[in-house]
Amino acid sequence: MFKNYLKIAWRNLLKNKVYSFINIMGLTVGMSACFLIFMYVNFELSYDAFHSRVDRIYRLATDIKTPSETINTGITSWAFAPNIKNDLPEVEAFTRVSGGSLLVRKGDVKFQEEKSLYADSSLFQVFDFELIKGNPKTALKDQLSIVFTEKAAEKYFGKEDPMGQTLLLTGEGLVATVTGVIKDMPENSLIKADMFVSMTTFTERFNKGIDEQWGNFGATTFLLLKPGTTGAALEKKFPAFLENRAGKLMKENQMHYTLFLEPLKDVYLHSTRNDGESGSANNVYIFSIVAIFILLIACINFVNLTTARSAERAKEVGVRKVVGAPRALLARQFIAESILLCMIAFVLSILLSALLIPLFNTLAGKIISTGIFQNGWYILGMFGAAIGIGLLAGFYPALVLSSFEPVVVLKGRFATSVRGILLRKGLVAAQFAISIALIIATIVVFTQMNYMRDRDLGFSKDQMLIVNSQGDPAKETFKESIASISGVMSTALSSSVPGGGNPGAYSEIENKSGDLQIANLDLYFVDFDYIPHFNLKMAAGRPFSREFGTDTTQAMVMNEAATKLFGYSTPEEAIGRRFKQWGREGKIVGVIKDFHFRSLQEKIKPLTMRIEPGGSSLVSVKLAGGNLPVTIKAIEARWNQLVPNRPFSYYFMDEFFDRQYRSEERFEKLFLNFAILAIFISCLGLLGLASYSTLQRTKEIGVRKVMGASIGSIVGLLSKDFLKLVLISFVIASPIAWYFMSEWLQNFEYRTDIHWWIFLVAAVMAVTIAFATVSFQSIRAALMNPVKSLRSE
Repeated sequence: MFKNYLKIAWRNLLKNKVYSFINIMGLTVGMSACFLIFMYVNFELSYDAFHSRVDRIYRLATDIKTPSETINTGITSWAFAPNIKNDLPEVEAFTRVSGGSLLVRKGDVKFQEEKSLYADSSLFQVFDFELIKGNPKTALKDQLSIVFTEKAAEKYFGKEDPMGQTLLLTGEGLVATVTGVIKDMPENSLIKADMFVSMTTFTERFNKGIDEQWGNFGATTFLLLKPGTTGAALEKKFPAFLENRAGKLMKENQMHYTLFLEPLKDVYLHSTRNDGESGSANNVYIFSIVAIFILLIACINFVNLTTARSAERAKEVGVRKVVGAPRALLARQFIAESILLCMIAFVLSILLSALLIPLFNTLAGKIISTGIFQNGWYILGMFGAAIGIGLLAGFYPALVLSSFEPVVVLKGRFATSVRGILLRKGLVAAQFAISIALIIATIVVFTQMNYMRDRDLGFSKDQMLIVNSQGDPAKETFKESIASISGVMSTALSSSVPGGGNPGAYSEIENKSGDLQIANLDLYFVDFDYIPHFNLKMAAGRPFSREFGTDTTQAMVMNEAATKLFGYSTPEEAIGRRFKQWGREGKIVGVIKDFHFRSLQEKIKPLTMRIEPGGSSLVSVKLAGGNLPVTIKAIEARWNQLVPNRPFSYYFMDEFFDRQYRSEERFEKLFLNFAILAIFISCLGLLGLASYSTLQRTKEIGVRKVMGASIGSIVGLLSKDFLKLVLISFVIASPIAWYFMSEWLQNFEYRTDIHWWIFLVAAVMAVTIAFATVSFQSIRAALMNPVKSLRSE
């Protein structure tokens, strides 16, 4: 019986090639888009799920409350973890990681390893990074021990066994030993590194005693709880622990610490404390909804085209019922046709998805392997989804077609019901409402991204080259040396540049009342040239100057946001006020106008600057607009001459700053492409309905032409009903899109408005696309010879 269903279904597909093609094309594109989005969503949700103890691993986070503000951070004090493990029996193990950029040399091979992390020896006890060489218990135990990934080890040792081999570490040339090799880290890991260096190297050799410094923050801490222990239960013990261990320090410094536990599996998508890589739960939800909408549009196409062609199959149903076919059998036949269509679309969508994964990875900035299609469970799930789509999309048409009365049909009195026509119009309106909402959303995303790219940031970033000296002693000599190169306009030395990281410093600043007020303030170490070099504007006072000998030790410049924090009504009021910060005391000599040293998603925070060449490692070079490659070559030659032991690496300031918006840019591109797909599928359905509507009115068109109707009037006659539906869709979609995009814009501290013209552009685009789709068939019908039209029946 089922074989017979398939045979009949196949014949009907071949008999109606155009409609079959439209249905299969729409379902193929819809399924492909849905599968790709599902892979993206699944990848985002899978972060760190490969760790066997993921349900027991938590990241320790801190709130630091000062008299001026509360700082929420995913960074902890170095002293927290070892003392928590010692005092609280619920903790089975802990590991801390801290980023570093280390120079590693092996003979003539040298690399500045940007993806290097210091880690405690318990790293492999907490996490399931696969150690293929070495002992997981001792690999990171001793000072100057290194664990490489396979790929990183190959850079230095080729095919040789790296175990036990030595390298020179950092500019001091410390001899380090390779004690382990792990498999390359998964892409869906929050912790990413090419090499791990034993934490004892950092805490005992470079920063001895740091493990007892409760006020020194710089570690990312992970706790592995014992089975049966909950994070909520452990959190309740933290206040007493902190009071016992650091109560006196907190009181003296007027700072209060609060500790929280974040489940590892939630950190990537849901934490607001991520300084490095992070995802967006909102984007995952948005793309999931878009996938459902795209698939819904494809299903609506199928329902519309199938029910619209009901008159053609009415006689077939009538004859079958006369010879004894029950309604249930006919319904199964039509559902079988639907499933066959979906199976064909399923096979094509698998092939199309596999072909599109490299392009999709480029757009999404992910590395989703095509190996996912070798996963039997994944294919089975997709196959089940295709069957489900076939059942859902075919259910209503099957009920409609199998309900025809044979007496009415065979007497030629059958006509499409008003209810059926209204349903199809409603479905078309729903399709275009979704498409128009996506058009509006895409334009809003585009305008917000342009707003961020074009907004005046308050500093100069064009043609600004940044060279990281990694604190090399020759950095100041290098900076002065390249200033004479043709094509170099100015140079400066600093610890940070806008868009990069910077420390937060415990500070005491004289407020408007004359008291020293405590705050944790962002801090830039700079030189005398930094402020004019980046074209920062003064709001009050003066910039640092070599003419004032005390500027190197007793001067501070802050931004306008900092003056407001300490209660000053105008920047001028802050000039001459006292400060204490990290062992320095002096006066505020200048206030710079606020500039965006972080992403536009964040409000401009209080910032301080001090002269400190020793703490600065970034050499900023302003280039003229001439021959940049020649100038960069000359800078590199000077570097190799003065800093021969370090590789020359640089980046451009504008690209570096815009890197903060990569996830938003990827979201923009993905959203645009899926919106285009949704519109394309909607147009496919509209084209099919327009074709069928035109076919049904062939005789009417012929009569009208004979009576003198113009081509324009006929095109208008055939198009107006569809255009009315598009306008109704616009009225429905606009407020919904406005609401959801207003919510999305709340993620940005500095944001554009949703202007009225966005809706006008969306309406014009929707009407133009719909009219172009419908008029293609309308014009063909209007140009047809009326003699042929009148003979068609």
